[in-house]
Amino acid sequence: MVVQVKGGVKVGAVFGAVFSLLFLIALFVLILCIWKKRHPMYFQVVRMEDGTVKLPSRLFKNQAKAYIDPTTYKDVDDALEEFAYELDRKDLRVGDILGGGEFADVHKGILLRDGKLIDVAIKKLKTGASKHDRDNFLGEAAILGQFTNQNIICLEGVILRDKVNMIVLKYMVNGALDKFLQKNNNQFTILELLGMARGVASGMKYLSEMGFIHRDLAARNILVDEPKNCKVADFSMNRKITIDETYDTKGGKIPIGWTAPDALRFRKFTSASDMWSYGVLLWEIMSYGERPYCGWENYKGCPKIMHDLMLHCWNKDPSKRPKFSSVVILFEKWISNSDLLTEIPLPIVT
Repeated sequence: MVVQVKGGVKVGAVFGAVFSLLFLIALFVLILCIWKKRHPMYFQVVRMEDGTVKLPSRLFKNQAKAYIDPTTYKDVDDALEEFAYELDRKDLRVGDILGGGEFADVHKGILLRDGKLIDVAIKKLKTGASKHDRDNFLGEAAILGQFTNQNIICLEGVILRDKVNMIVLKYMVNGALDKFLQKNNNQFTILELLGMARGVASGMKYLSEMGFIHRDLAARNILVDEPKNCKVADFSMNRKITIDETYDTKGGKIPIGWTAPDALRFRKFTSASDMWSYGVLLWEIMSYGERPYCGWENYKGCPKIMHDLMLHCWNKDPSKRPKFSSVVILFEKWISNSDLLTEIPLPIVT
């Protein structure tokens, strides 16, 4: 009888321990499910509608440098202190105005650096701008200051101590790519056009590998220097989708014809949505700056391989769109083997 009682006690104890363990496991799973719902995991870099960035765990374990979202700092000035160079106002000469936006004007200027005078573009914050506008304005410099690539617009520095805050960029003599193409309609060879497309892809490869999502890749936001080198520009944080099918930006309304349907639907931007926009940018390059999709039949001079790449960029499934690293390799192959460029696609009939 004693042995039986002891055995019963022993069995009961084991059963109780197993029940407790299963209860703890179930509780842990429940807590994990609730946590994951409130803190969704991302398997690629995702830039949200408000500009914040979600990074997947271990994505950059083999990389030395990753993009840091300026909004993670307590104040934008803290981010600028880390990423941007403070210029001396006396070394900067502000010239004629080139254009303007909602809370900043752009001037051509001259900067004295290392004993040399260099042409620059100067973004000046408008008088009376709010703190929110100032943070968005300077946030672009905090982003640009993290990039060092020949196909990304170069940040020369910032002016913070002066009453008027300024962002100083390398001056690009040929301006925006869309206007440059329109001005020189049908004046470039296929190889020259491919070189422009490759330059943009190279800059986007660099950005995507750092975990930065552009969200507004288009010919209007690509700047061209004197040798026709293309540099990705416009890193504004002040960009939001509205229900009237436009972007609200500091420069006004922008059509959504460049934006991937998945980005519009879920308000989340990835390298795959940037790749969709890149396909539209290819259209702009090959049509010499025409509005995307206008006419649809204008394939004159467009190699079939370029047309096929556009269609690949516009795959409905984001996971099946090409990577920028692969696109760069493709362009290098095509540029070095011009025989691949001879076949022209048939026009699309609408």
